[in-house]
Amino acid sequence: MSQAQQLQNPAADLFANQTALITGAGDGIGKALALRLAELGAELVLMGRTQAKLEAVDDAIRAVGGKAAVVCPCDLATLDETQADSIMEGIQAECGKLDMLVHNAGILGPRSPIENITLADWAKVMQVNLTAPYVLTRKALPLLRNGEQSRILFTSSGVARPGRAYWGPYAVSKAGTENLCEILAAELTETHTMRVNSINPGPTRTGMRAAAYPAENPNTLPTAEDHIPAYLWLLQRESSAQSGFCYDIWPLPLNLSRLVP
Repeated sequence: MSQAQQLQNPAADLFANQTALITGAGDGIGKALALRLAELGAELVLMGRTQAKLEAVDDAIRAVGGKAAVVCPCDLATLDETQADSIMEGIQAECGKLDMLVHNAGILGPRSPIENITLADWAKVMQVNLTAPYVLTRKALPLLRNGEQSRILFTSSGVARPGRAYWGPYAVSKAGTENLCEILAAELTETHTMRVNSINPGPTRTGMRAAAYPAENPNTLPTAEDHIPAYLWLLQRESSAQSGFCYDIWPLPLNLSRLVP
């Protein structure tokens, strides 16, 4: 079987007996990834701002034969340590461990010159895109250590390297995300088999992309589902992925030989 076929047709039990927490699971890549992981045997913890959307994803998971998900409404813009502790206590009670933590949620924020960005807008983007993932990761580490060869996957962007004009706090938050990924991977490499990486999915037919490029024809872009094989590759235990890298998966179609840091 070719590498492309392995990506498109993974074993039906690839993620059996594994638990994944996905942020931003109500839409886009988060939703598509949750559904696919559930089809392949994983138990899902769905985190997002809108309970109705998460419950709809849970319904879709059960419709394809997956296990009922743990639905966890949470606004990352207001997440603090106390709330994160409560979330992890709930996951401990329901699942006992985490094997995968996927930081998919993010906001665009204002696209304008740095001198025009307010402190409030700057702080909100940093909170959602960088601080909340840091808090969730720190609080999730005990559960991830209970998992087997656990994986943490952050989400980056092509505007982080190098920083691009008029992308302001979004670009800075994504550069910080990559640095956080590298630091955490380096700290864990001596004590645990946990892998920590970041993924840049590239252009995707999502609401955030439409907001950033309102004149763009969305039908020219890959769908969220088009990116899922690369996510599966980086999340599977048998992946050859190293730790501490950002993987660019654009352009499609993807070949495994291109999944190099």
